[in-house]
Amino acid sequence: MVLSPTAANRASRSTSVSLLPVSDSDLMVGFVQAELSRLADPAKAVPMAAYMKTGMQFYGVPKPGRVPIGRRLKASFPPVDAIDYRRKVLALWGLPHREEKYLAIDYAWAFPRHVVFSQVDLFEGMIIEGAWWDFVDRLASPIVGKIVLEDRPLMRPVLERWFDGPKMWLRRTAILCQNRHKEQTDQEMLFDFCLRRSGEKEFFIRKAVGWALREYAQVRPDEVRRFLAEHGDKLSGLSRREAARHL
Repeated sequence: MVLSPTAANRASRSTSVSLLPVSDSDLMVGFVQAELSRLADPAKAVPMAAYMKTGMQFYGVPKPGRVPIGRRLKASFPPVDAIDYRRKVLALWGLPHREEKYLAIDYAWAFPRHVVFSQVDLFEGMIIEGAWWDFVDRLASPIVGKIVLEDRPLMRPVLERWFDGPKMWLRRTAILCQNRHKEQTDQEMLFDFCLRRSGEKEFFIRKAVGWALREYAQVRPDEVRRFLAEHGDKLSGLSRREAARHL
């Protein structure tokens, strides 16, 4: 049978499309969406969205259901280099459901060799776009905190820019990023940031100030007591209560 020119052109286009390679990122996204769809529970999705006060879609898959997916992501789709790491994090982050974005953050943290200063703009963009505590706090202390701990001289100007800038969630990140640093906390920076934001009315900043001081009090309780004795009157009641919770 001889195809007409029109039919031949259609067949040629169809063949060329079918031969296009499927990227590793596409396979990864397909895997995540298939697994979350399989586990989806609409009865849980509604209260999960209500709890987070968001209109973003949920599958209704709580953390215990996502953990095995994260493990398989790490094992089956490791990044080949820094560019591939960024590409895959963004491929997951760009999906519409909240659980997909949680997995993007989990994937980012699963490869600590790529959690470095050269990727700060990636995480900054995620903080700005995420703009809510469930995303931001998961990026602040483990991910941004790792970079701060390893590259303080490079990160201090970045944190100062965030801290003095108009984006509240970046300011919160600058305060919380040392929450896992324990004895390696830069006390001068922590106390300076807490004082400079002591008059801010925003709940999430006041909470962050108290939380950061409370975490540091676990390893330096006397220093936090001294700070509260000298400057507690400048802090909000919320910040003071949080800071002194375990003192």
